[in-house]
Amino acid sequence: MRDYTTDIIIPEPDSTLHSLFLERVRHSPKATAYSYWDKPADKWQHLSWWDMAVKVAQWREAMLSEKLEVNSRVALMLPNGPDWICFEQAALSMGLVVVPLYANDRAENIAYILEQTETKILLCPGLEYWEHLAPVIDRLKHIQRIVTIDACVSVHKDERILCITDWLPDHFEQDYHYQLSTNELATIVYTSGTTGPPKGVMLTHKNILSNCYAGLHAIPIYPTDNFLSFLPVSHMLERTVGYYVPMMAGASVTFARSIPQLAEDLELIKPTVLVAVPRIFERIHAAISEKVEKKSLFSRKLFQAAIDFGWLSSLCRQSRTAYTPRLLLAPFLDILVAYKIRQKFGGRLRVIISGGAPLSTKIARFFIGLGFPLLQGYGLTETSPVISVNRIGNNRPDGVGQPLPGIEVKIGKHQELMVKGDCIMKGYWNNKQATLEMVDGDGWLKTGDKAEIIDGHIKITGRIKDVIVLSNSEKVSPADMEMAIAMDPLFETAMVVGENRPYLTLLAVVNKENMKSIFNTLNLKEDNKNLHNQQVLQAVLLRIEKQLTKFPGFAWIKKVNLSYEPWSVENGLLTPTLKVKRKLILEKMKKEIDAMYAV
Repeated sequence: MRDYTTDIIIPEPDSTLHSLFLERVRHSPKATAYSYWDKPADKWQHLSWWDMAVKVAQWREAMLSEKLEVNSRVALMLPNGPDWICFEQAALSMGLVVVPLYANDRAENIAYILEQTETKILLCPGLEYWEHLAPVIDRLKHIQRIVTIDACVSVHKDERILCITDWLPDHFEQDYHYQLSTNELATIVYTSGTTGPPKGVMLTHKNILSNCYAGLHAIPIYPTDNFLSFLPVSHMLERTVGYYVPMMAGASVTFARSIPQLAEDLELIKPTVLVAVPRIFERIHAAISEKVEKKSLFSRKLFQAAIDFGWLSSLCRQSRTAYTPRLLLAPFLDILVAYKIRQKFGGRLRVIISGGAPLSTKIARFFIGLGFPLLQGYGLTETSPVISVNRIGNNRPDGVGQPLPGIEVKIGKHQELMVKGDCIMKGYWNNKQATLEMVDGDGWLKTGDKAEIIDGHIKITGRIKDVIVLSNSEKVSPADMEMAIAMDPLFETAMVVGENRPYLTLLAVVNKENMKSIFNTLNLKEDNKNLHNQQVLQAVLLRIEKQLTKFPGFAWIKKVNLSYEPWSVENGLLTPTLKVKRKLILEKMKKEIDAMYAV
């Protein structure tokens, strides 16, 4: 029987992110804080909160040797793991400002951030990443130390570079006292830059702590909970919800080995809490749907019935529909269908949070119907980041839930959602003009999203600027169309194009396995050349049209460009939360786009 006793550390007026860590160590010294896969030892390792305190003291001693001034910036570009936590907590204990970087970001972007923030220390994984940064290393004038971890080899005459084994001291003091204010800057987090250069969001200790505490009022977390962490901690969604929330609540975190091993880790770790982005659910939905389509008619109908009755049961539990005797079938359908699928995810999931981008209502209902506790939330990096989230007992997947306690919301001009509260950023780093444009004189932040507030629930209806205007003045939301197209498992990623053009077109990365059925039907050879065959393109356009039946007549795709080459974080075309970088794709694929509009 699960223990639902809470152990929340309530933030005091002078609390900081590091004082939260120290308080957790005092509360739960022997409890497991983090688990991770140790590659050299070929096994899972577990660290208690006391173990983490010792490690943080060692890292702090190394930073002290660099003789940095308070408020100096230090950066890290590591995959998720205990080292990420140790580096940050050591830095915060000294009043330093942490600049998180994505371990697979482009060298140009990393150099831009490091120089703009005048970062003094950079922590990176090792030789592979050093070679990745080599073309821009001469531009990093403010860096005084580069520390590498994995595959650590000194290959350069640059005296700034040290291996972690040479940087971390063997002897260190555990006691260190620096009085830090809760209103001081804790971190500078750069936005994804989907439409332009990234901006550095300045967040204070109070911003993040207030957001964590408010989140725990919305969704309870217990010391018995175990989070499976796989989104980059560099992103504020994972950092707040998957790092600081479990610390405040006394829960443990297991760092997944990798995205390709996520399915295996879910079954092995059996987490109770999961934080993910919509693209993850879209891919899982596509994979399950593809398997179901290959089954008999009876099996397909049984599967759909399980979802329908599961959804109806969910509505009934929330008192959103009246009980019907038909629900007596729900437990049997659950055992036959849904239970088996949930076991593939470990079978213990109590909370699943989806954030970072809009989640299709159809996909949300799919998972909820299968008995998954999927809750869509909403926020911005600038709000530390959570603004709202659906609740376990009040879950409406067509919206993004109710605001967290202490957060005010209102609808401003052009139906824009406005937000106010302690979680609102201090501003943009070295960019007063952008700050003034984002936050008004009364402290209301402009989200850039159109919304409705119905019975206290927020429903996002579109983006203020994310609209394609065709040359005939018709307006369409590309994000809505792309979400609908993504429901077809044929498409890995897709982007609608058409600004100032006479009609809409689509750039699409397609699934190679799923393309086979199209080639077979048309008796064509499976190769890259035939991706541009007119018969193939017409067959794909018909599939796209089926996904867009609910859109206005002018919102249809006339031409499509297909590719097997993935858009990824590594090649710079997706953000770390798997959102499309429209501006970069428009630049990179200009030739292909122009060809679709050639007469």
